[in-house]
Amino acid sequence: MQLLIKNATFTDPASKYHGDKASIFIKNGKIERIGKRLKTSAAKVFDAGGAYVSPGWLDIGTKVGDPGFEHREDFRSVEKAAAAGGYTAIACLPNTSPAIHSKSEVLYVKNSAKNSLVDFLPIGAVSENCAGKDITEMYDMRAAGAVAFSDGKKPVQDSGLIMRALQYVQPFGGVILNQPLDHNVAQNGQLHEGVVSTSLGLRGIPAMAEELIVQRDIYLSEYTDSNLHLLNISTAESVRLVRLAKKKGLKVTASVAALNLAFTDGALHDFDSNFKVLPPLRSEKDRKALIAGLKDGTIDCIASNHTPMEAEVKELEFSYAKFGAIGLQTAFSLSLAALEKQLPLEDIVGKFAFGTRKVLGLPVPSISEGDEANLTLFDPGLEWTFHKKNILSKSKNTPLAGKKFKGKAIALVRGKRLFELRG
Repeated sequence: MQLLIKNATFTDPASKYHGDKASIFIKNGKIERIGKRLKTSAAKVFDAGGAYVSPGWLDIGTKVGDPGFEHREDFRSVEKAAAAGGYTAIACLPNTSPAIHSKSEVLYVKNSAKNSLVDFLPIGAVSENCAGKDITEMYDMRAAGAVAFSDGKKPVQDSGLIMRALQYVQPFGGVILNQPLDHNVAQNGQLHEGVVSTSLGLRGIPAMAEELIVQRDIYLSEYTDSNLHLLNISTAESVRLVRLAKKKGLKVTASVAALNLAFTDGALHDFDSNFKVLPPLRSEKDRKALIAGLKDGTIDCIASNHTPMEAEVKELEFSYAKFGAIGLQTAFSLSLAALEKQLPLEDIVGKFAFGTRKVLGLPVPSISEGDEANLTLFDPGLEWTFHKKNILSKSKNTPLAGKKFKGKAIALVRGKRLFELRG
């Protein structure tokens, strides 16, 4: 395949064209030439019309239902949703049935990515079946292609287990991801503990339930000298603790979910169970602290926190509904709305394209001659509506259906394939 991308504004600090318009000629899946006035007889021309191009985006901690929960999401449906959101790769959580807890499940995920526009990067489980008891053979999973290790939506409660996991991966530079939540402190809470939970008469999840695990895991990362990623932090104190850890030079990184940047617990006054997510939507003070953490580099990347759930477990009385919302198609647009007055566009894009890869220790792609084409094209000014009929996930659990947004991916290029998202 030969493809010419014309009139694209570069968002890539490693490129001499960063912030400038140029064209990209791709041949047989590789970037052959970059320039301002390229002339070629390429079979396919894509005119970006001044829209932006960056290295392809990667989501960290995507929940996919395959194997075992294919009725919620399978690899083909998540591929479509991720591509529509601008992602060329997703790092898949191990919460499947069976869990991604051995070499065979890692290879299953890797093989499912063959011929896919979006690459599926497996995150291996820390414990067998993500049950929080027996540690897995992480070295074997790493050799098979696991990019990190986590119990995903079942945060590790046992301090000894998370310490041993950090010690296990330290020699080969692996990364342990933990979404911080102490279940004993959370005590079946339904939303952030505060004025809103009290007014609604629902049990709250104290901020301390997150912060205790953040503090514990930072201590253990320091003790083991091992890589720790705190997945989807949500409180001001968590941001402060991570900031201090980084100032000390510890191997600690953090991400934030897009919904937590854009909404607070005030969104729950109508008991919309699609806003029932983990981590819960917190206070305005917490939301502002998360944005400040992105601005100063305390928080490394933005996650979609994509958690598909079928209607039978979401369209229930609030207390009985399961946690989770889909987010792949809206994470960038939502983040742009929350951050456009706070961060430069290139910094926002960096949280999708570069931050996630640095966290996982993966090569950070650039738009360079000779490199394989791995590109996301996006228009930050494009206005669009997230209609329910346009939801590409199998599950439709989103509080954003019918909402209007500005900013959207318009095309992906991965290897020899161009996927257009407009027109």
